[in-house]
Amino acid sequence: MHDLGEAEGFYVGLLGAGVGRRSDRWIDFDLGGHQITVHLVPGASLDPGAGANPVDGDQVPIPHFGIVLTMGAWEALAASLQESGCDFVIPPRVRFRGQAGEQGTLFLRDPSGNALEFKGFREAEGLFDETGAY
Repeated sequence: MHDLGEAEGFYVGLLGAGVGRRSDRWIDFDLGGHQITVHLVPGASLDPGAGANPVDGDQVPIPHFGIVLTMGAWEALAASLQESGCDFVIPPRVRFRGQAGEQGTLFLRDPSGNALEFKGFREAEGLFDETGAY
C-alpha cells in the first residue's frame, strides 16, 4: 500500500469496512467479517497485476481477492458503488445465469491497484459447486 489514508478512505469510506487494530505502518480492516490488513510500503508500485484470464466473457484480473456476500448484500453494495461513480474493472453483472454457480459479480481496485471481487449468491452452496460453469 502506498498511502494508508487513501486505503482507509477506500475500505471504510467506499466499502463500509470497520477499522480494527492499527499502527503508523499498517491498518486491519473488518470487511464483512474478513480481515484485510494493509501495510505501508513506501515507493510501492501501483502495478495493476499480472494480467487477466477470460471468464464468462470478462477478462478477470489476476491476482485478486474475492469476498462472498448474500445476493441481497451484493445488490446493495453494487447499487451503492454505482451511485458513488466507482471506477469498475468489471461492472456489476450476473454471471452463469440459470446455471449452477450463478452469481452476481463485480471487480474494482483499491488505491494501490489490488484487485477485489465481490460475489453474491442466492444459494450459499453455489460457491463451491463443482458442477457449475467456470
